[in-house]
Amino acid sequence: MQTKTLVDNAIINSSTSGSKAWADKLFTHWFSRLVYAQIWEDPQSDLDALQLKPGANILTISSGGCNALAYLAADPAAVHAVDLNANHLAMLEMKQRAIKHLPDYEAVLAYLGDANHVDNLKRYKRHIRPHLSEAASDFWESRDWSGKQRHHYFRDNAYQYGLLGDFIGFAHFFVRMMGGDMSKLAAARNLEEQKQLFEQHLAPIFDTRLFRFIARQPIALYSLGIPPSQFDALKKDAPGGLDGMHLLFKERMRHLACDFPLDENCFAHQAFARRYDTGKQQALPMYLQREHFSSLRNNIDRVHGHHTSLTEFLRNQPRESMHAYLFLDAQDWMDDIQLTELWEEVTRTAAPDAKVVFRTGGSTSPLEEKLPPYLLRAWYTDTAHNRALYMTDRSAIYGGMHLYQKQPV
Repeated sequence: MQTKTLVDNAIINSSTSGSKAWADKLFTHWFSRLVYAQIWEDPQSDLDALQLKPGANILTISSGGCNALAYLAADPAAVHAVDLNANHLAMLEMKQRAIKHLPDYEAVLAYLGDANHVDNLKRYKRHIRPHLSEAASDFWESRDWSGKQRHHYFRDNAYQYGLLGDFIGFAHFFVRMMGGDMSKLAAARNLEEQKQLFEQHLAPIFDTRLFRFIARQPIALYSLGIPPSQFDALKKDAPGGLDGMHLLFKERMRHLACDFPLDENCFAHQAFARRYDTGKQQALPMYLQREHFSSLRNNIDRVHGHHTSLTEFLRNQPRESMHAYLFLDAQDWMDDIQLTELWEEVTRTAAPDAKVVFRTGGSTSPLEEKLPPYLLRAWYTDTAHNRALYMTDRSAIYGGMHLYQKQPV
């Protein structure tokens, strides 16, 4: 099925009516491109929450592919990465083939970490291109709107591409135009300096009249992958509703900029420096850290990409066959019917010790309000523990992180 059809089916649902109908259709058009070159959920927080045993079967959304690969460090039997957007699966496959076929860790780090070496064109043609599937090859050999073949992205800092890369680039331009400078935060040497630089160079921008106006426009967040339904969830968390959206965004950015050491936060490096710091191992995404390289390379064929929805994938899986589900923020997109259909399949396919992890734009889980009681009774969650998990997620852009565990029969 085509990407646009899958995205249409996910976004355009029973809640699509009135002005939201126009917004939903615009978002589906926007989201059919490459959105995420890297993922924005913290896999270390995921693994801490799941406490996986070796041999687990994992279902995740692919997005930029970083987390699906990081989960290989837990020695699973399989990581099934599904996505509505085929471009994300091409990104996952590029990273997967690089880890498997490039000569050594240093070559992988140059290709996927720096992602801006001229030698990466040779690495792609010699080691990666011969092993790509037809669908992935079509994507990487094709040309984008500028006429550039997409595999050149890894010569020109791949993570500055995609809608999210464009959004971060525009954010830097906008902040400079308003008298601030996001890049200054990348020079901080400790948490105290991070806080000082945030207050000096970034915090005042959120209170300007122009930003307050932009923060009230749902379309402004499409490049972050935030559809109209998720924007509504954000409004519920904002002080004063829509008029307080600028304050919500300021606090989310403060969390990213000030609450985790920069030397240990790959998400902050992408936000403020627009690159990874390949000179510091703890500043790299988990899947690019040397300590995990041998595990990832040994297990790399256990990652399987699927161009479909979560619910459709699960309908084809045996009863009690899955141990972990990672839904990112996809449930914020769903209406009651879609959510119930998904959790019927989750409950059917869940092993006795299965766990589900997901994020939400707002602070509260949608399950308590939208799922029927017979499904809720099959699962347990601890809101205090969820809040503690949220505080460990270094990506810091969500309002909540939630863990649900299968109830013993």
